[in-house]
Amino acid sequence: MGLIFSSLFQQLFGSKEVRILILGLDNAGKTTILYRLKADQVISTTPTIGFNVETVQYKNILFQVWDLGGQSSIRPYWRCYFPNTNAIIYVVDSIDRDRLQDAREELCLMLDEEELNGVPLLIFANKQDLPNAMTSVEVSEGLGLMDIRNRQWAIFQTSAIRSSGIIEGLDWLCSIIAAS
Repeated sequence: MGLIFSSLFQQLFGSKEVRILILGLDNAGKTTILYRLKADQVISTTPTIGFNVETVQYKNILFQVWDLGGQSSIRPYWRCYFPNTNAIIYVVDSIDRDRLQDAREELCLMLDEEELNGVPLLIFANKQDLPNAMTSVEVSEGLGLMDIRNRQWAIFQTSAIRSSGIIEGLDWLCSIIAAS
């Protein structure tokens, strides 16, 4: 019965299609999160040179997810992908305390881009399965999230390896997208 209702709902109202960018410094877990969303499994990854793009259906939203490489030499090219972006997922390596300031600087540069004005921001404080991971409060303070006033944002503690926190973050993002 649920399948019939879901199919009927989709025929009547269709799926909303949105473009999502997954950004963050290299080794934060962006690609692992992407393939956790796509295939619900951990896939061995290598540093992304360029980008990965996948289509992910979640609830009644069809996400076109762009995972962009996070190496310092690639970050200036992120802006090429900003047009027509509906939401940003920013992934932070919660055990990399030494680069939290770098993550903050990149986030601030990105959020200052005119093409991303008002675009919702979902932050994944990733790698919570590892010892000494910063809490979402520590990551939030380190990124200066409380200063963000021109967009909706939320932060979730996640572990891409254990698949924890990701669905909660997507639920939040879906509610924001559905309301827009």
